[in-house]
Amino acid sequence: MRMEAMVLERHGGPEVLERKTVEIGEPGPREVRVRIHAVAMNHMDLWVRRGLPNVKHEYPHRLGCDIVGEVDALGPGARGASVGDRVMVQPGLSCGVCAACVDGRDNLCKQYRILGENAQGGYGEYIHVPDTNLLPLPANLDFVHAAALPLCTLTAWQAIYGKAQVGPQHTVLVQAAGSGVGSIAIQLCKLVGARVITTVGSADKVEPARALGADEVILYREQDLAKECKRMTGGRGVDVVLDHVGGEVFEASLRACAWGGKIVTVGATAGFLPKIDLRHVFFRQIEILGSTMGSKGDLAAAVPLMADGRIKPVVGLVLPLWEARKAHESLEARKVFGKVVLQVR
Repeated sequence: MRMEAMVLERHGGPEVLERKTVEIGEPGPREVRVRIHAVAMNHMDLWVRRGLPNVKHEYPHRLGCDIVGEVDALGPGARGASVGDRVMVQPGLSCGVCAACVDGRDNLCKQYRILGENAQGGYGEYIHVPDTNLLPLPANLDFVHAAALPLCTLTAWQAIYGKAQVGPQHTVLVQAAGSGVGSIAIQLCKLVGARVITTVGSADKVEPARALGADEVILYREQDLAKECKRMTGGRGVDVVLDHVGGEVFEASLRACAWGGKIVTVGATAGFLPKIDLRHVFFRQIEILGSTMGSKGDLAAAVPLMADGRIKPVVGLVLPLWEARKAHESLEARKVFGKVVLQVR
């Protein structure tokens, strides 16, 4: 079977993305072929396109991990799905049999992979995925808005609820309200009654951030992040920081944190090598917690909240898949509030 896809054969700028016809074959044992309707972008798409160390690809490689569509065909022994089902695809792949997987912590599997990163992704008309990677799509969500949810919800869910264990007693600093992870994290914090401070890069993003539930908004290009957090908390600092920016922002996150507080790092879009004064860590007893993705169970737990509107997708730009180069340029320019979604059909 052949299909149209946007692929890369080499690493570089947006220009390396090309429209080509590729072979997809038939779904294997316990696999499902999904006819893709929409795929959302993440910063991971940019990193993979530019080239990541120690990540090997089978070329032509397809990016894209946030995938929604309809079940098109079932491989031998595939369970839990029927042709025509509207589905959301779990973006993480794991072995399913190791201790971490059977304990429900599949994102700690040593064979863990992410669609679009070190496995073929959703920049095409179809994709094959294991039957265990499918979730029913809530009826209230169209394909474009549903595509904005999987990876950022997984990431925010584990970071906010699993790692930081945020509750109503906490003040949380969520970096980058306009990002996918930031927009979902604000909502998850407000669901449990926490106070939320967030950051944006321009004045036009302040009101959208407040509309998500943020109590306070900091213009990080104009205001000193740590000083503002201290001012807003009576000099104490924030209890929890969700940082997916890294670089100099992580250094500011550390200064903004209260004694005994927690910083959860889930990414580093602005740099992987921040300078850390360890005296801030040990003397003020700050916990730095790493978090990647979330388990399949985490996303399944979030689906009912998507269905009743307690978790709402934030979409900032919609383009056809065939305009993926333009989409990459928009995401790199950081001008979009919310997710960039590519429509396939």
